[in-house]
Amino acid sequence: MIRLMIVDDHPVVRAGLAGLLSDEPGFDVVAEAADGDEAVRIAAATRPDVVLMDLRMPRVDGVAATARLVGGAAGDPAPRVLILTTYETDDQILAAIEAGASGYLLKAAPREEIVAGIRSVAAGQTALSPQVAVRLVERMRRPEPEALLTPRETAVLRLVATGHSNKQVAVALGIGESTVKTHLLRVFEKLGVADRTRAVTLAGCSRRDLLLPERVRRQGRTSSTRLNGVSATLRNRVNPPAAVTSRMRAGPACVPSASPTSCDSDAGVHSSVENP
Repeated sequence: MIRLMIVDDHPVVRAGLAGLLSDEPGFDVVAEAADGDEAVRIAAATRPDVVLMDLRMPRVDGVAATARLVGGAAGDPAPRVLILTTYETDDQILAAIEAGASGYLLKAAPREEIVAGIRSVAAGQTALSPQVAVRLVERMRRPEPEALLTPRETAVLRLVATGHSNKQVAVALGIGESTVKTHLLRVFEKLGVADRTRAVTLAGCSRRDLLLPERVRRQGRTSSTRLNGVSATLRNRVNPPAAVTSRMRAGPACVPSASPTSCDSDAGVHSSVENP
């Protein structure tokens, strides 16, 4: 019997999942929680085998809760965490895997895919929805941000990372404010992001990294470190896009488990909130 815990801040979602999974042979829903903090406390008492974890929740989100659950106390068996969410951005997928999640499925997935994912995770495998598997492969093949940006674009982004406004960046570099906006728009396009904060986060994990280009060249961009870590974690676990696509009808991509890697938090990044 696979003991399950459902973590989601929406009562209707928890009730729906509980009803769906309770009817499935071999499943026993032993606990529910409305946020990450509650999940950690309840899991310690109920000892589920698999935790179905949402990402965006009050107090403690799914990524932080996953890290706490997987880390656990020494000697205690840690539950395996299966992310079940509506969000599939690259950063969220990477963060969840780095935190120790054993799988990442979307709530829009059919019942059969969710059930198969739970069984795979419980058996020590990793379950990725086909969409997520394809996004990871594409992200790992993407060139490093440093190789994409011109020296001027990099200079603009460094100043943005330290909280400079467009006007302050223009003064510092001796260019017009409209030129700064043009550089930022090109940076957004090259990095595949929509705002300043995401651009800074993708190009470098902290303000310090962006301000010390020699250190960046020596150690590599943090985003590349994250991707290399995830690549090692998922090596031989994610099928090429064509193979993944061909398996979409068969359910989530299930692959052998591996130990997750970690990355420094990007919480230290400060960027003024304004349009490009």
